[in-house]
Amino acid sequence: MNTIHPTAIVSSKAKLGENNIVGPYTIIEDDVEIGNDCQIGPHVVIYDGARIANRVKINQGASIAHKPQDLKFGNEQTYFYIGDDTVIHEFVTLHRGTKETGFSRVGKNCLFMAYTHVAHDCVVGDNVIFANLVQIAGHVHIEDWVILAGASAVHQFCSVGKHSMVGANSLVVKDVPPFVLSGRFPIKFEGLNKVGLRRRGFSEEDIAIIKKTYYTIYNAGFNVSQAIAKVETEFGTIAVAQEIINFVKASKRGIIGK
Repeated sequence: MNTIHPTAIVSSKAKLGENNIVGPYTIIEDDVEIGNDCQIGPHVVIYDGARIANRVKINQGASIAHKPQDLKFGNEQTYFYIGDDTVIHEFVTLHRGTKETGFSRVGKNCLFMAYTHVAHDCVVGDNVIFANLVQIAGHVHIEDWVILAGASAVHQFCSVGKHSMVGANSLVVKDVPPFVLSGRFPIKFEGLNKVGLRRRGFSEEDIAIIKKTYYTIYNAGFNVSQAIAKVETEFGTIAVAQEIINFVKASKRGIIGK
């Protein structure tokens, strides 16, 4: 059974699972699907195209699956997906995709603090944290276990690799590779996210390989292509090195400098 406040406006066409709570003055439009055990606070608007999984918590004033801020958008049917156990705080804005990809998505067990924004056609992985005021532009890809500190922003089409952390007030205009710390203005490579890696069970041997890989990329006097070729020769069979190699090879904007 769902608990819906009498002042909430919930479309009869919306699909709600079981044991959901919908707060005062919240609006849920027609083409919305919500799983089980979700908590939706007051003054939330959930627009057509929202696909919300289980145990999601959405706090007051959030805007979910609104139209993308893209002048080319022509009211196509597109979606915004939210994974299990994600928490969305007050005044967060999440915009669905355009016809170019058809959707935006955030993963499982993410935390979006107040006033954060996910633009159209973005993909955000699992276990990601956006601190207050983080803003990501269209077509951004944030991989699993990333932390974006307060008031940081990511330029359109950039990627941020797994287990990396971006410092407060940083502007990401190139790709941030996996496992690293980055920050300052303009943004720079600042070393490894050793604390995060150890918390998530990476071995000291893996951390040593990651350190050697980034030494080759940033400190050994090679250009990026030469550095990656050398890393492939020395560590290419090791999973953490391969993760870095694959990310750098796939980068279209280039990786951040030092």
